[in-house]
Amino acid sequence: MVRHELNIINSVEEKSKTGQIWPDWHQKLKKFQHSSIMVASWQLLNTLVPYFGLWYLMVRSIQLGYSYIWTLMLAIPAAAFLVRIFILFHDCVHNSFLRWKGGNTFFGYFLGVFVFTSFEDWRFTHLRHHGTYANLDSRGFGDIWTMTLKEYENSPTIKKIRYRLYRNPILLVGLGAIFNFLFYNRIPDLRVKRKERVGVILTNLLILAVVLTAARIIGWRAYLLIQLPVLWLAGGAGIWLFYVQHQFEGGYWARKNEWDPLRAAMEGSSFYDLPAILRWFSGNIGYHHVHHLNPMIPNYHLKKCFDFVPELRAKEPLTIKKSLRSHRLKLWDENLQKMIVFP
Repeated sequence: MVRHELNIINSVEEKSKTGQIWPDWHQKLKKFQHSSIMVASWQLLNTLVPYFGLWYLMVRSIQLGYSYIWTLMLAIPAAAFLVRIFILFHDCVHNSFLRWKGGNTFFGYFLGVFVFTSFEDWRFTHLRHHGTYANLDSRGFGDIWTMTLKEYENSPTIKKIRYRLYRNPILLVGLGAIFNFLFYNRIPDLRVKRKERVGVILTNLLILAVVLTAARIIGWRAYLLIQLPVLWLAGGAGIWLFYVQHQFEGGYWARKNEWDPLRAAMEGSSFYDLPAILRWFSGNIGYHHVHHLNPMIPNYHLKKCFDFVPELRAKEPLTIKKSLRSHRLKLWDENLQKMIVFP
């Protein structure tokens, strides 16, 4: 898998030999590729222990007959920890969380159960997302469905309605959270091979085992009253983070023959400038332009890399206030070279 990750980066470097020239500072990013078992172990502890602790408190709140409001209040920080669990899972997908492939695979499967996502299947689409994002001729791998203005205007009415529904923030972020993690992730991508399909089946069986065990210990009612709001809140936050990473004012998209990997990372990926507490829970994923420049950098080194390389700080930050306007952007205008609202 490490080889596959490097192939993605090398494929970009090969393009540089035919015209793409990487700046000198790009080499500095490699300094932060190394993984640390001490830091990774500490991240597992400071994420999983509080998450399980909050689950215990929510279970007790239900068993002792407290108002369900208290359970929901505890579900908010639990969901924040679940978002962080997904980021650790995401690093395992890139083989950057730990130094050895076996460890990343083990924890990828282990954490995948908690985030209701198959390690193998999601790795297939996500790694291809890294090789095709912002490429108008290679859409459809782990990205938000994005149409160009021309494509939208030439589409039949039923497709326009489907697209409008899909891009509706209430459906995409709200209902999409439950649909994606509870149902969509239970089925392997149609383009995957046997290994990924087996991975989905194994993950589904592991999830079923955990659900049945939890239901037997605390009861179905308590389990559903806790798991559903936690998964919904975490899923909604995760989808929003993924949305604003590539859907924001300006942005960058290009056809295959004009696609520039440096511009795709620096202009097509956002720098989501979050407060320290949200940056911690989101595992520094807001430094998304750094992540796309070198996906082998683990989450715990992204900020260090950002602070070390001045050119990375030259990118205009996307503030929370500004990001909230991103939900209005629906189409890519190839003439204006920017995201626009529906006509």
